[in-house]
Amino acid sequence: MLIVYFVDFGVTHVVVPVLLQPYLGPFIDLGWLYYVYMAAVAIFCPQSINMLAGINGVEVAQSLVIAGLLIANDVLYLAPITPYPHPATDSHLFSIYFLLPFIGTSLALLFHNWYPSKVFVGDTYCYFAGMVFAVVGILGHFSKTLMLLFIPQIFNFLYSTPQLFGLIPCPRHRLPKFNAITGLLDVSVTEWTVPPSPLIATALEILHKLRLVRIWKNEEGHIVESTNLTILNLWLVWMGPMREDRLALSMVAVQIVCGFFGLLIRHRLALLVFSEDNRAFGPGV
Repeated sequence: MLIVYFVDFGVTHVVVPVLLQPYLGPFIDLGWLYYVYMAAVAIFCPQSINMLAGINGVEVAQSLVIAGLLIANDVLYLAPITPYPHPATDSHLFSIYFLLPFIGTSLALLFHNWYPSKVFVGDTYCYFAGMVFAVVGILGHFSKTLMLLFIPQIFNFLYSTPQLFGLIPCPRHRLPKFNAITGLLDVSVTEWTVPPSPLIATALEILHKLRLVRIWKNEEGHIVESTNLTILNLWLVWMGPMREDRLALSMVAVQIVCGFFGLLIRHRLALLVFSEDNRAFGPGV
């Protein structure tokens, strides 16, 4: 994909925010750093879908929301909303050509993958969906807009980093646990076989008070368990145990709200930083 971008486009300059333009000019060429950024996007998109996973329907549902919002953004660059010809129109048509078949196949999959699931998607669909988004975002020249539609996934990654980087024990699976008695999903936990360092313990205490994590202590006051750091577990910390389909629907709602907020940032709040919306003058970003 990056080779295709290099051969067909090769554009590595970005628009500079208005406040910095007197010092850097209207554009700055990032050169090879732009390819590093695009490689990071191509890695992040599949992995982030795969990280926000583990309950029936959530992988496909979040992907459908992202795809739908991308198409909504694409439509803004088509006639009659944006008069043709426009430099970004063909790029957004390219995006639509990819996303419409993706939505069709994903809807059919969701029918069988929704709770109670008869088909399980595994890593394969997550990587497939993530790369579809990476391809349309990078080759369609709107990778930054794409990232604004990944707000829950970005939060989930940042929230998970203490476990991903070994500061907190990280079990193989961190998905919520099923309570066979109540039939509900509840938070899953990681066990501290060795008490955390004073710094980590203090951080967990603060997060516990902020209701960003839940901890359990033994009689000596040492932390023995803490909730796994995923957005699914965090939602259960806030809302309490719930059925699997309700948790999936909650994540869909979060994805929709964050997605519309991302589009608001892209087409309205960005005007506080940049002089124009690119619908008026140039390729999508």
